[in-house]
Amino acid sequence: MATSVTVPDFSSPAARRRAGFTLVEILIVLAIISLIVGLVGPRVLGYLSSSRVKSARVQIESFKSALELYYIDEGTYPTTAQGLQALVVAPPNAAGWAGPYLRDGAVPNDPWSNPYKYTAPGQHGAYDILSLGADGREGGSGDAADITSW
Repeated sequence: MATSVTVPDFSSPAARRRAGFTLVEILIVLAIISLIVGLVGPRVLGYLSSSRVKSARVQIESFKSALELYYIDEGTYPTTAQGLQALVVAPPNAAGWAGPYLRDGAVPNDPWSNPYKYTAPGQHGAYDILSLGADGREGGSGDAADITSW
């Protein structure tokens, strides 16, 4: 049972005009695509921004847990000079150090590729951990606000 395929004949000018898309049809499709991107784009960027803030909060909570383990072993928190690096490399005179307390043996940067700021003793507790947020500067509000441990 053989089937035959008919190929359209585009030899006449009228047939060639009906064969493709018109410029108006292409412009309409491009306008629809632009509208969709214009409506969906900002929403996707908003999700990206909020996910970075959530990621920074999770990392700070991870640091807090690691600092509590460090405190149990050493009886004190790392100094500001020792910083969060004391969670992955034993500081001098750390007799009870049983680390590394963070995975991968490194202190990660915040989601905006900036290092976290650590001070001990802190103004808000035994220690303060701070991510400078999207703008990379202290302070700010909204999407540029700092993410803190307090």
